[in-house]
Amino acid sequence: MVEILTDNWAFLLSGVATTVGLTIVGFLGSLIVGTIAAIFRVSPVVPLRLVGSAYVEFFRNIPLLSLLVLVTFGLPDIGVLLPLFWCGAVSLILSGSAFVCETVRSGINTISIGQSEASRALGMSFTQQLALVILPQAFRTMVQPLANVFIGVLIGSSLVAAVGVSDITNVTQQLNIRYAEAVFLFLLSGAVYLILGLGVGGAGSALERRLGRSRIAGGKAVSR
Repeated sequence: MVEILTDNWAFLLSGVATTVGLTIVGFLGSLIVGTIAAIFRVSPVVPLRLVGSAYVEFFRNIPLLSLLVLVTFGLPDIGVLLPLFWCGAVSLILSGSAFVCETVRSGINTISIGQSEASRALGMSFTQQLALVILPQAFRTMVQPLANVFIGVLIGSSLVAAVGVSDITNVTQQLNIRYAEAVFLFLLSGAVYLILGLGVGGAGSALERRLGRSRIAGGKAVSR
């Protein structure tokens, strides 16, 4: 088993790097698209709210594996050719953004309506209210839920192995075919996801506590 590691460490590291890169791209894309969808969902414009709701309901309820297959094998049929890595990234973004949208929308709903009314009284547009008043305050309540979405994207990225992306799961499958050591190799693969997931969860908790302390300190300063 040690020989498997020593003889294939570069191959394994390339799989880990692909998994990390795919997760980061997938989460950042989900964050951007999901935030836009959340803005649509809270918009005073009815057609935008309908579009946001339809987007969330569709991509939240379609299995990621089905989405991967549709993107990977469906896009070439309409003349769109993407590398396998980006097929996986697009699928993760479409799926993850639906959950980011609900997280952001929930965060926005925690802000009192008085904040919005005060912003309007100052002459701010809806976009300015979101960018300058509502979203910065709502972010404090979204840190841990967004960390959970990140972990979900990380775990979901393992499915890209099914369409040929050489992530850590795919690398593990290839090594298992060569060495027939399924238990050891998949325990190793699982350990990679566990370490990455625990790291993200811990970082999210630490950031949430830090923001909580700064909010309390700010409140005390204002009260004085």
